[in-house]
Amino acid sequence: MFVDSHCHLDRLKSATSVQQVAEIVQAARDAQVEHMLCVNVVQSEYQAMRDMCDQFADVSFSIGVHPCHVHEGFNAEFINQHASDNRVVAIGETGLDYYYSKDNQAQQIAALDDHISIARNHQKPLIIHTRDAREDTIERLRVGQAHDCRGVLHCFTESYEMAKQALDLDFYISFSGIVTFKNAKELQEVARKVPLDRILIETDSPYLAPVPKRGKENQPAYVSHVGQFLADLKGVHVKELAAQTTANFYELFKGAKTA
Repeated sequence: MFVDSHCHLDRLKSATSVQQVAEIVQAARDAQVEHMLCVNVVQSEYQAMRDMCDQFADVSFSIGVHPCHVHEGFNAEFINQHASDNRVVAIGETGLDYYYSKDNQAQQIAALDDHISIARNHQKPLIIHTRDAREDTIERLRVGQAHDCRGVLHCFTESYEMAKQALDLDFYISFSGIVTFKNAKELQEVARKVPLDRILIETDSPYLAPVPKRGKENQPAYVSHVGQFLADLKGVHVKELAAQTTANFYELFKGAKTA
């Protein structure tokens, strides 16, 4: 059985009603996906996301503000209040993105620091987005003592050096459909080096559908393709890959076991 450690069910164009979301969730179950973590990126959308997916016992939630959306509204107290919800198993998606958002780096850093503080206070892991901000991301995690709550660098596309620094902070590395792309040779080399017991897999749906579904709207059912590719890459049976990454998920997101 697989786990989709990072998806955005509320952003699927093909799932704009609870019934349509139910069909997506059932498709994932049929594809041997036993749990999905639905990740918040815009503060004002949190409650709608929560309400849309509330009926599904195999869906957990995070709460946070993506670095590309901090300028739209970020209230640390709002996140802190909802972080105590037992269905909320992680804080984020937060982090730094200097690729799409270059003009508000100080605001992004301040928001990341607040997320780290909240995660530590609630002892819930962080979901970190990082792009073109390797040094600052690791620095803020170190300064904020993020090793105390742990977390994951999701949809990883950076260097092995950065992955190693994150691993040293007791973080996990999550690979998305990007790792299956033909032009992702460097990332595939990183995936070969990261220990299996520190890897998570994800779809980041509705984005980044893996081969052989590339070009389609991504969905949690497709996480099996990421798992199969990584298993082949690392020379293990897909059942071993699935079992280990699922165990890794529950080791990090302990609240998902009882959410």
